[in-house]
Amino acid sequence: MKRILSTAYSDGLFNLGTFLLRACLGILMFVDHGLPKIFHFSELQHNFFNFLHLGSAFSLVLSIIAEVFAAGLLVLGLFSRMAAILLLIDLGVAIFLVHYGQPVVRFEGAIIFFAGFLMILLVGPGKFSVDAFAGK
Repeated sequence: MKRILSTAYSDGLFNLGTFLLRACLGILMFVDHGLPKIFHFSELQHNFFNFLHLGSAFSLVLSIIAEVFAAGLLVLGLFSRMAAILLLIDLGVAIFLVHYGQPVVRFEGAIIFFAGFLMILLVGPGKFSVDAFAGK
């Protein structure tokens, strides 16, 4: 009981926690959001949210870059903070522009992803990452 109530942590468990956070969020983003955008690109490209006013197809490509490539880099722990920034921008657009004025229940998943990617940005990828093995 004493250990459960303790605020101390071990480096090993911290690094395992950062790995699990990176892996779970990255895989979920890749599978549930990135891949469907690739598979349904032709249907989505005409009515995707055009946040930069450069065209819906271009905005969709930017979202795919974040949700597929940045999420994949995050799972590997390669350029983790840059990948987290791309995903935070993608989710920030979804939260603050796409879902503006809607009930929170419609975009609470995006808020949870946002919080997780912000955590990764703040604490880094941990020792179980390509970044750590490369000495970055």
